[in-house]
Amino acid sequence: MPDDIFDPGKGASYDPEIAAQKAMRKALPRKFYKQVSVCGEGSGFAVHLDGRPLRTPAKAHLVVPSERAAGLIAAEWDSQAEEIDPASMPVTRLANTAIDGVAQEQQAVLEDIVRFAVGDLVFYRAAYPETLVEAQRGLWDPVLDFIAARTGARFETVEGISPLDQPAGAVKLFSAALGAYDEPLRLSCLHTMTTLTGSALIAFALAEGEIDLDTAWKAAHVDEDHNIAHWGEDFEAAKRRETRFAEMKAAADLLVALS
Repeated sequence: MPDDIFDPGKGASYDPEIAAQKAMRKALPRKFYKQVSVCGEGSGFAVHLDGRPLRTPAKAHLVVPSERAAGLIAAEWDSQAEEIDPASMPVTRLANTAIDGVAQEQQAVLEDIVRFAVGDLVFYRAAYPETLVEAQRGLWDPVLDFIAARTGARFETVEGISPLDQPAGAVKLFSAALGAYDEPLRLSCLHTMTTLTGSALIAFALAEGEIDLDTAWKAAHVDEDHNIAHWGEDFEAAKRRETRFAEMKAAADLLVALS
């Protein structure tokens, strides 16, 4: 496999959209294999191309904890036509990032998720118009209620964008709940969903199965959707959003496959 078709990323600094854009600018290599298979390897599962194990950009064996997760990666490789297009392989990129980057800096990635939680999207509410106020309330309040019930963390909200200091106890309780995501691949999925939504709380609610993917995406884009309804949508912005949704879906699907 060519060494440079995937950008390995660097843990918390990894941006899936930027990685996809970089990959798309490169000349795509020709498909060099015929058969894709999933094989047990140690305590996990690997993807083989014509009997040879798939490796990450850093040359590590691409081994994941569950057969279903390996199946998602295998399906991406199996779906390639005459050329290998990394932009169409978000699950593979997530696995590469987890193995080559996140595994070596898990604490930094966890801390980055907590930073999102401290200034989370769902804390800052519109004062008007009423349609936006109601939309935010309908999508964001259930997330806050779930976080309180699941973790004990009770966060505050404010109208406007003035900085809001959250109770230290709430931040501590939410941080403790993230301990359930101490495996690199699961943590990589949660971090990706957090950065794509701008909300650690929405990402956590999705990861825990409290809300589905479409609801999480709507919750993350309620302000944007309100503006689009009034002013229309820019073509390039729509394409970027489409790319980001594909990354979000890949992370959500991979989390399910790891459960």
